[in-house]
Amino acid sequence: MSLTEQIGVSSTVLIAGGAAVVGFGAFWSNPERAVNRGFFAASLFVALWLVCLNQVLLGDQNGPFWAQATSLAGAAIFVPIWFIKESIVKDGRSWLKILSGGGWWILAVMVVAAIRSVNWFFAEINVSFWVFVAGMAGMYGFLCRQTIVEMRFHVGLKRLELQFALLGGSATALGIMSLLVLRKVADWPWVTRLYPVVILVFYTVTVVAITTSRVFNARQLLLIFAHKLSLVAAVTAVAYFLNQLFGLMMVEPLALLLTVAVTLLIAALVNSWLDRIFQFYPQSTAARQAAFDVARRETGLARLDQAFVRVLKGWGQSDTALLLAGTQAEMRGGDMQVGSEDPLLKTMRQLRWVTPERLARERSTPERANVARFLSEHGLGVLVIGEGPTLTALVGVGVAASRRPFTFPQVTQLMELAAIIEGAFERAHFATKAQHAEQLATVGLLGASLAHEIRNPLVSIKTFVQLLPDHYQDQAFRDKFFRLIGDEVTRIDRLTEQLLDLASPRVYTAKLLELHPVIRVGLDLVVARLSGKNIELRQDLRAPTDLAYADPAAVKQVLLNLCFNAIQAVETQFGERWVLVATRITPEGFEISVSDSGPGIATEIRPRLFQPFQSTKSSGFGLGLAICRDILGNLNAVITVDPPVPGQGAIFRVTFPCQPS
Repeated sequence: MSLTEQIGVSSTVLIAGGAAVVGFGAFWSNPERAVNRGFFAASLFVALWLVCLNQVLLGDQNGPFWAQATSLAGAAIFVPIWFIKESIVKDGRSWLKILSGGGWWILAVMVVAAIRSVNWFFAEINVSFWVFVAGMAGMYGFLCRQTIVEMRFHVGLKRLELQFALLGGSATALGIMSLLVLRKVADWPWVTRLYPVVILVFYTVTVVAITTSRVFNARQLLLIFAHKLSLVAAVTAVAYFLNQLFGLMMVEPLALLLTVAVTLLIAALVNSWLDRIFQFYPQSTAARQAAFDVARRETGLARLDQAFVRVLKGWGQSDTALLLAGTQAEMRGGDMQVGSEDPLLKTMRQLRWVTPERLARERSTPERANVARFLSEHGLGVLVIGEGPTLTALVGVGVAASRRPFTFPQVTQLMELAAIIEGAFERAHFATKAQHAEQLATVGLLGASLAHEIRNPLVSIKTFVQLLPDHYQDQAFRDKFFRLIGDEVTRIDRLTEQLLDLASPRVYTAKLLELHPVIRVGLDLVVARLSGKNIELRQDLRAPTDLAYADPAAVKQVLLNLCFNAIQAVETQFGERWVLVATRITPEGFEISVSDSGPGIATEIRPRLFQPFQSTKSSGFGLGLAICRDILGNLNAVITVDPPVPGQGAIFRVTFPCQPS
């Protein structure tokens, strides 16, 4: 026996062992599942068939016996393949009940095998062989037709599994039958060595596709195979042609080098062209781009949640999407809340992703059963987890309108979207904390001045209270006292209310309102800040109309930030010191401008002016203008700064839309 034959024979034994191992792995992953039991049985029959075939290839002295045994084992494979198909269709039934319904098929296999095992009449033309081939081909053909018919009545996972059973089981057996006929008719002994290869390719793919926790789409696998085959064929043809062409024009080493370089370039172009032709997962690219757009555009947590839910529904072609995000201790989304000790979160951290199909294929545990109930209660077809340094996101999408299960490539896409979503929420979370810190800093700046403002009315009230016993009979005094008490208490209440309003974080919502009254209330706080600084606050609120879409708390926050920046810029100046707040109507909307008599903004910092941590002051973090930009961005408003003019201070302009966005 030649070395090549020895290698071929040993490879047959290895493939037999591999088939048995793959079948046992399918069985071990979920022993209670009938489909897995069927694959294990089919694997044992396939391994037995390959071992018998190996003895035939060795030229064993008991050759006729091993040839008959090979035929018997090959015929017996039909029973577990039929059993697998029935297990998919009749999911939930016990394997004994399924097997009890296949009596006629078992009898047919025994009859065909018996015919093959005897030398029927006219042995010289080997009638038994042709009867055996015709009988097996007929049974597998009928099984294929039955599978195709039943596929019409099923959707989702059952349809996918039936497709794989049809392609991997029946098609493999029919392929082997075809090779048997070719071997007999053409008398090509080498055809026999193709049997293990066919088994290795089709059978292993089928086992993995139907029993693994990762669901695949048969159509997509065929497209990927066609894509790769087309790419290899095209690149091979191009390389051969170029090598022949360059070989005529230059020396061989240079021709080879140039051929490789040009072929690699053409391969990249052909691969890109084939991607456009085959269009693998076009919804993935669109969803990823939409997620990036949302992450760049939105900064508020509530708006991010709503926008990402819309993206997830569009990606999954579903009416349902779930998004829970938060710290390691607690996650929120809509009206749901999940704590760090929740069994759902612990299980998801172990599994990383789940689908109902994965949970059905793998061994059941109480934790996985809890996750399955969660998916069922919320109508989800897939659930993934994305974890960052500080935040965690649970992202789920409902069952698609087509009722098809989510395949593993789609799960991978959703995990990429979950990473984008988690990053966006993390950025928004830190932005919210920074905004709150800036609000508290603003409150701190106002604290001393407001204490003085509150003290003045309290002194007035105290004085009148001390005089009241001596002037109680004086009606004019009493009227003045009661009026003063009411005015001063209202003033104190208004100041403390504004202080608390600034200190509390909020979600800003644009609505149509009159801005001049809001601006005046904010400027009352600025006046308190200017107490004793010898800085003049000028007002030029001359806009003919002040109706615009904004949020009063946001207007006050931005106005105070700009005014305080202006005050800090002019308080170290000599000569005339003032801050001007003006309004006007522009084609873009209602504009508020804040200008000052300070030194202006340095040229080198202007390009980074609205980025975080950009500051020329000795105190502060340089977050104020960046936070103002984020606040205004959520309201579809904009903030800009005028170009520098020698001898003139800074001029900031905030424009609110006068029409709904």
